[in-house]
Amino acid sequence: MPAWHLTLSILPGLFAVCRLPSGAPLPSSASTDPFMSITRTRNELSIVCRQSDAPAGGETEAGWRCLKVEGPFPLDGTIGVLAALATPLANAGISVLAIGTYDTDYLLLKDTHLPHAARVLTQAGHQVRDQPALGHGSRGDPRDAE
Repeated sequence: MPAWHLTLSILPGLFAVCRLPSGAPLPSSASTDPFMSITRTRNELSIVCRQSDAPAGGETEAGWRCLKVEGPFPLDGTIGVLAALATPLANAGISVLAIGTYDTDYLLLKDTHLPHAARVLTQAGHQVRDQPALGHGSRGDPRDAE
């Protein structure tokens, strides 16, 4: 397995992880959000979106931050990328929600864990861009002040 030294960018703002009934319609913000992930299964419609755009009518867990792994990566050439990020975070007691796209991966973690996660990832040999100043908050999107 190759030793990955990855660059991650912190996306601005807070995100929410939402669970709606499986037959629920897609939210109208699906066409305008700069980052949104939608997964429909037989049991649920799961949406990750900006916290300010979280749809009503389901369960919502707010207060997530999103790290984008700078890519793109070939779909079959990324052995160990997610492990290179998730393992040091898990060893530090930081839980993540991973989302993969055609080009790259995204990691979501609670806002309160972002400064520690950035340090852990940097110590593991990765670069974290737009790291918030410690102790100064990490919001960055005025729509999240609601």
